[in-house]
Amino acid sequence: MAYTKEEAAGRAREDLAARLGVPEAEVGEESVEEADFPNTALGAPVRDEMSGMMITSGWRIRLAAGGNTYEYRADRNQLRLCDFKGKNHKI
Repeated sequence: MAYTKEEAAGRAREDLAARLGVPEAEVGEESVEEADFPNTALGAPVRDEMSGMMITSGWRIRLAAGGNTYEYRADRNQLRLCDFKGKNHKI
């Protein structure tokens, strides 16, 4: 699936709500901004994943829920949750 910026942000909200066990309405969007990441894993590789070492453009999505901030990273082809409970996740 190829994401647009809006689709990636919406999918991130859905994913975070499910992970936290809260209604999607309780997940707020702090920011969605264009960003360049250091590799094809958007700077958030999952365990044992190899990624191409090239600058990859995409979006940094910051969401808030329950007084905490969470960061997702996306490009047209993927969505990743960064450092959630100490791990990166490919959605």
